Amino acid sequence: MKLLLDTHTLIWAVDNPAKLGKTASTELQDPANELVLGTGTIWELAIKIGQGKLALSMPYRKWMERAIADLSLTIAPVTIEIVEHLIGLPMHHKDPFDRLLVCQALNDKLPVVSIDPILDSYGVSRIW
Repeated sequence: MKLLLDTHTLIWAVDNPAKLGKTASTELQDPANELVLGTGTIWELAIKIGQGKLALSMPYRKWMERAIADLSLTIAPVTIEIVEHLIGLPMHHKDPFDRLLVCQALNDKLPVVSIDPILDSYGVSRIW
């Protein structure tokens, strides 16, 4: 099964796996699952680090390369088809990166690995 990772899920999977929910942890470790990371998440991390709102356990690029390798992540691009979902997407969530994550999940029909219960209101499948 393909699983789309939320930003905090990625951070915790690399820097603090004990913070992951039991089901999330089990699914992330299952070699039968393909872990997907949206390019919006890569962008969000860089922005928050640049703003001083987030720190990782090592410099950004090294951390990202390690995360991608260690978790065998597949990088999913943001496409016009995905972004088009934003046009009619209800404003349950104000964070533009979470809204983009929802659009990617809806478009690609992927469950999201996230602690955020607001995502449920969009009808996406959420694993935690």
